[in-house]
Amino acid sequence: MGDSFTIRPLKNSDIRLVTQWAREEGFAPGAGDFGIYRHTDQQGLWIGCLNGVPIGCIAGVRYNKLYGFIGLYLVVPEHRGKGFGIKLWQKAIKHLETLPCVGLEAALNRVEDYAKWGFQSASPTTRWQSIGRDTLNLDDINTLNNRSNLNLLEGKEIPSHAVHSYDERRETTPRPHFLSDWLNHPAGQVLALVDNQGFCHGFGRIRPCLLKDREGWRIGPLLADTPLLAKILLENLIIKHPGVILLDSPGANTNVENLLKELGFKAISQTLRMYRGQQPHISLNDVYGLACLELG
Repeated sequence: MGDSFTIRPLKNSDIRLVTQWAREEGFAPGAGDFGIYRHTDQQGLWIGCLNGVPIGCIAGVRYNKLYGFIGLYLVVPEHRGKGFGIKLWQKAIKHLETLPCVGLEAALNRVEDYAKWGFQSASPTTRWQSIGRDTLNLDDINTLNNRSNLNLLEGKEIPSHAVHSYDERRETTPRPHFLSDWLNHPAGQVLALVDNQGFCHGFGRIRPCLLKDREGWRIGPLLADTPLLAKILLENLIIKHPGVILLDSPGANTNVENLLKELGFKAISQTLRMYRGQQPHISLNDVYGLACLELG
């Protein structure tokens, strides 16, 4: 009797195992991330099982009728090259086939494989790493203090409607359900710059994550009107979180590199954002950090 490979929806009981896989793969999963992915699209995360034993996973999340994203795609090393990965891939593709646009982050050695399925290159995504700082730049603090109409708010002080409105003008597709879960998760810290009229001018979140050999932090999303405001948010997020900090930035924002290098970040890896279908026509000039590579 041959081996039996089946694919089923991810369960809450699978999250710890998938988190460990992602950690070993170097994905640096953040605290609570996979539960949020599952909540975003109840049918969009799957586990591949060989004779009932989990050996792989994939996410194919539908944000709405216009946009979806593929991520969290892996098979454990001992079962690679046996055709199980392509079956998981086909499951996700079928789930998203009616959408006019599907995105993913491609490892550079997989770009040609995804191109065969109709995905086209858009822009590079760079992962940056820094060791947390313990001081703030006084000039930046004075700049913020001198802008009497701009307030740095934290957590529940932040008006959610202002952040949602700000985000939806700068993202590929509105994501209110995901963003609410993401920003209200108890792990980490959320900061926003809000003026006296209640309008948002930037926001960011830092959360604990699991590196291969230790714990660290991931920043994302990070959006701001200007590089200076992005810097103020970054410095205030970093100062309270010592240790290794990761941030994934879109290549389409040309201000990111100089800003992050100024703050001591170093580029450590790169992927390529790809889309199948009509690529989103939206500026990323205000996007300094992506929420997560696994969900776009």
